Amino acid sequence: MRWWRGFLERELARVRRDGRAAVMWSLRITVAATTSYLVASWLFPGTEPLLAPLTAMLVVQVTPLSLLASGLDRVVAVVAGVALAVGFAAVVPLEWWSLGVLILISITLGQFLRLRDNLVEVAISAMLVLGVGAIGAGAAAWQRITETLVGAVVGIAATLVFPPKVASSDAGRAIDGLADAVSELLTRAAEALDTMADEEPQRLSGAAREWLDDSRRITHDIPVVGAALLRAEEGRRLNVRAVRTPHVEPGLRQGLEALEHTAVAIRGLMRSVSEAAEGDWLGEDSAATVLRDLAQTFRTLAAGTDAFGELVRHEGDVQVSLSRDDITRLQEAQDGMVRARAHLDEALAQEYSADVVELYATTRATVRRLQHELALDERVRRQLRLLPPRRLPPKPTIRRRPASDWPAPTGPDDDTQALPEL
Repeated sequence: MRWWRGFLERELARVRRDGRAAVMWSLRITVAATTSYLVASWLFPGTEPLLAPLTAMLVVQVTPLSLLASGLDRVVAVVAGVALAVGFAAVVPLEWWSLGVLILISITLGQFLRLRDNLVEVAISAMLVLGVGAIGAGAAAWQRITETLVGAVVGIAATLVFPPKVASSDAGRAIDGLADAVSELLTRAAEALDTMADEEPQRLSGAAREWLDDSRRITHDIPVVGAALLRAEEGRRLNVRAVRTPHVEPGLRQGLEALEHTAVAIRGLMRSVSEAAEGDWLGEDSAATVLRDLAQTFRTLAAGTDAFGELVRHEGDVQVSLSRDDITRLQEAQDGMVRARAHLDEALAQEYSADVVELYATTRATVRRLQHELALDERVRRQLRLLPPRRLPPKPTIRRRPASDWPAPTGPDDDTQALPEL
């Protein structure tokens, strides 16, 4: 029952947060598809031009910039496929071998034209027109090209007139999700280390391999977060709604870069723990102390990562104001990292085996790396470097008169005063 209550609360919160944007997105696609169908029906009476609304639905993308590229690529793909089909229909009939040759040439041509997601559209258009035969190929070709143009134009117009919102909030939540994944891994590992210190330190080897696999999955998911940020950055271009929103993308970009380096550093730390777990030091009396030191350090790193991710999310969300509590929480986490480094320095001064010394040194280096990546001053410096350059007003040009237009020199008795002789 508690699980269902939590699930319903999360879904209701998601609907309240994204419901309006989802409805507007659906309306924009519906209006574009319906309008393109009406226009194509007016151009081709007595037919069912379903290709026009299909093209409009495919062309309407998340950002206006990608919209223009997608619409152009789709038109080029259809024209190329139709041209190939008309040529084939005039020479060969529709047979299995001619269909295979047509598909091969269409895919190759699409790769040469760099049509990206619309690559297969070349072959699809060629197959549909070729199926009509040599007699009706010309009429079918022109109708397909016209319907595609109508759908692309209507889709582009709908997105430019009713642009989508700037997805900075979505990117901020994705970046915070990356921070949460790293923080959750560190917290889970810290709890397991405390349990091993009290019970069975030898279980570290299997658990460390699982932590290393989890850290690998986190770093493999970073491109997905980067794609969300890229959509937010592209969504600002050619979007009139971006004029009224603050330019928070440099802060999001810095946050992603810092958390990317953090995730890679944690992955290296987990590898060191996995390698050290194969040593004989786990059978010594000092193993419990080492495991507790690691657990406390992991909790400190988890607190810093979680605080930094929440700060980035709040700073990137135009509907949420960055509070003093966010900054205070990150500063307290930074202070905890300072204390963790001091404790690790004391541990390195003790007499331990080579495996433990190397583990302590790697842990200390990781703490130092996260101190640098998650620091507020480093964040501000990086944000300033990522800001778009300002266009300075042009310097006024001084027009010099030619020497012939200059007035004749005057003596001391005319317009100037002579210095008194000493």
